[in-house]
Amino acid sequence: MSLRIVFMGTPEFSVPTLMEIVGQGHDVVACYTQPPRKAGRGMEERKSAVHQAAETLGIEVRTPASLKSAEEQARFAELNADVAVVVAYGLLLPQAVLDAPKNGCLNLHASLLPRWRGAAPINRAIMAGDRETGVEVMRMEVGLDTGPVCMAERVAIDDAMMAGELHDRLSTLGGDLMVRALAALARGGLTETPQAEEGVTYARKLAKSETRIDWTQAARAVHDHIRGLSPFPGAWCEMEIGGARERVKILRSALADDTPTTGPGTLLDAEGDRLVVACGEGAVRLLQLQRAGRKPMAADAFLRGAQLRVGDEIA
Repeated sequence: MSLRIVFMGTPEFSVPTLMEIVGQGHDVVACYTQPPRKAGRGMEERKSAVHQAAETLGIEVRTPASLKSAEEQARFAELNADVAVVVAYGLLLPQAVLDAPKNGCLNLHASLLPRWRGAAPINRAIMAGDRETGVEVMRMEVGLDTGPVCMAERVAIDDAMMAGELHDRLSTLGGDLMVRALAALARGGLTETPQAEEGVTYARKLAKSETRIDWTQAARAVHDHIRGLSPFPGAWCEMEIGGARERVKILRSALADDTPTTGPGTLLDAEGDRLVVACGEGAVRLLQLQRAGRKPMAADAFLRGAQLRVGDEIA
């Protein structure tokens, strides 16, 4: 059974769900997304990933800065939707909007609620060293990710997984999960389970101030920090290259077997493809790095250009 759907989403993460919904033959009557933002060196306005996908599909796009006004809420209600599907939209939905579709609003969230409610669940799960996460379809309430869960899929987080890789995995899985939830809704078989009251954590938005690597932390914490911020915004440190301090992003790392005999931030190995840094406890091997204005490169290529030596201090 085809449903009349309003889709609400903004980043690339949301696009697979939109594509799956359209592919299943549902009628997407409008797409709500964040307004175009200025970006890049030329500061030209760029449409969101959902905006671009919707235009390609011939779907009406709406970009209100807010849904708080009675006028915007009335426009939304006039769409006469069976359900709204929300995937990383970026705006809070007032009660009037939540109540407008016949079957309310379903949200796709990238965590196993109630763990990691909020803005950055993928990054926070890896940064915290979680071994498992997932995607869930939940019925939306006014509270932040507090609604009952309808469907879920779990995903293991292995020791080498970066945030970008987990993002892509959950994005694809989420699209499939949402269309299964919509099929259940259409036949009247979508069940809802209240979230547990215990285990609530919040995935606050990433701040620039927390992207710098703290080598005094244990190697495991440093490694998880790097993984959780890769590829964007990227964890970074400063190295002396060619007589000048330079900021370098670390995009991929691994735990090293080396036993430090020097202080945190000291290079323990800088030969071949082994670039190993001492931490507060243990050491981390840097596998992929990126100097400002250059492309990411493997450790061996980086070392040939940077010419670092054992004993150098990294801040």
